Amino acid sequence: MSWQHDTMMNPSIEALTTRADESKFKLVTLGAVRARQINSYFGQLGEGLGTLVPPQVTSVARKPLSIAFEEIAADKILPVDPPTAEELAEMEAAEAAAAADAAALEAGDD
Repeated sequence: MSWQHDTMMNPSIEALTTRADESKFKLVTLGAVRARQINSYFGQLGEGLGTLVPPQVTSVARKPLSIAFEEIAADKILPVDPPTAEELAEMEAAEAAAAADAAALEAGDD
């Protein structure tokens, strides 16, 4: 007979780490960033700004971190790796080329 300990954490950490590429550090970072966004969303509700994304899951949880973990478990929030140095260099080169093209077009219009 298999015995499993019930925890207060739902969804479980094991289920969440599989969605964060098996990295607890990525999971904590992803959850913390999203919890801050959720907290800011609830803070600006009365102001009518509407610039932040509301919670993506229906939850009975009151704490932003719990809501963030539920979003991660539902695959509504996904981790994204930052661009590598080569990718950054390519993006900067493309932006510089676009700026040069725009300057050439603007100079040709005069």
